Amino acid sequence: MTMSGHRLLSGKVVSATHNQGKLREMRELLAPYGVELVSAGELGLPEPVEDGTMFSENAAIKAVAATQASGLPALSDDSGVCIDALDGAPGLFSANWAGPGKDFAPAIARVQIELAKRGALKPEQRRAHFVSALVIAWPDGHQELFEGRVFGTITEQARGASGFGYDPIFQPDGHDRTFGEMGSEEKHGSDWSHPAGALSHRARAFQALAAACLRKPA
Repeated sequence: MTMSGHRLLSGKVVSATHNQGKLREMRELLAPYGVELVSAGELGLPEPVEDGTMFSENAAIKAVAATQASGLPALSDDSGVCIDALDGAPGLFSANWAGPGKDFAPAIARVQIELAKRGALKPEQRRAHFVSALVIAWPDGHQELFEGRVFGTITEQARGASGFGYDPIFQPDGHDRTFGEMGSEEKHGSDWSHPAGALSHRARAFQALAAACLRKPA
C-alpha cells in the first residue's frame, strides 16, 4: 500500500459500495467538499471477493477494484461491529450475517440469540465497538487509510429506525439512545474541530480523512 504523503481528493469519486445505507452516509459526509460521489453499484461494477483478515485489507480490496475498473479515484469503507462476549463476532462478517439480501433484522436477532446463549444479559456483559476503515485508492496505485472506532453497548431490544445495519441495537457510550434513534447530524457530529465532534465510527474515520485529503470550496 503506497501511502507516502497525502493527496487531495476532488472531482468525481467512486464509492466502492453496493450498500445504499453506506452510500447515503458517505454522500452526506462529502457534501460540504464539492466531491461528486458515484457508487460502484450505479456504475455496474462487480463486487470483489473480500478475503482480507482486517477491515483495512477488505477496504483496500474494494477501493483498488473500483479504481481499476473505473479509472477514477475510489473511496471504500469496510466496517462492522465487534462484540466482546462473542469473541469479536460478527466483526469482519457483520454484513455476511445479514445474508445476500442484506436484511439486518435476522442478523440483529442472531446477535441477541448468541448473547443469550452465553448468558450476556447485563449491559456490562454486552460491550461492543464499531470499526470503520476508509481507504482511498487512485488509479496510479496511491492509497490512503483512515480508521475510526466508537465504543458502546448492545441493547436488549432494537430501538429506532434511522441509520442501517446494527444501528438499532448499538448505544454509544455517554448516550442514552441507540444510533438507530439518532438523526444524521447527531450521529455524524457537526463540530469536527476536536475529536469528540465526530460520534460514529465512520464519522471519526472520515474526520481524519477530511483533515488530510479534503478542502472545502472557497
